[in-house]
Amino acid sequence: MSLLIQLKDEMKNAMRAKDKLRLGVIRMALSAVKQAEIDNNTEATDENIIAVLTKMVKQRKESIAMYTEGGRDELAAKEAAEVTALEDFLPQPLSEAEIKELIAKAITDSGAASMADMGKVMAVLKPLMQGKADMGAVSGQVRAALNS
Repeated sequence: MSLLIQLKDEMKNAMRAKDKLRLGVIRMALSAVKQAEIDNNTEATDENIIAVLTKMVKQRKESIAMYTEGGRDELAAKEAAEVTALEDFLPQPLSEAEIKELIAKAITDSGAASMADMGKVMAVLKPLMQGKADMGAVSGQVRAALNS
């Protein structure tokens, strides 16, 4: 089942269950997906939807840090609930071992030998890991692997 259909079905389920928080989060996600379709003039594929949802999760995690730092625990809790609702639609995160294995395979596949080839490695990894791993952390691991 496509991710877009899954989001729409879950929106209906949230309406039936009168789960206002989940319904609001799903509506916000669908709106962001529709906006991305319009901005990029493309159809909503699972890959595009995962990218949008990943961006939304990242934004909320940054907000949680700021709210916690500012002593606004009630807002941080609301953002955390939104993150949980959004993560239901993202693929299972990769384990550290799986990430290291994919990095090693990408380095050998792309023929990377130095930091100058980091872009090639990241281009191979991004479609494989989008939504399954923090790409910032993966970038650091690739950099460490290429420097050693």
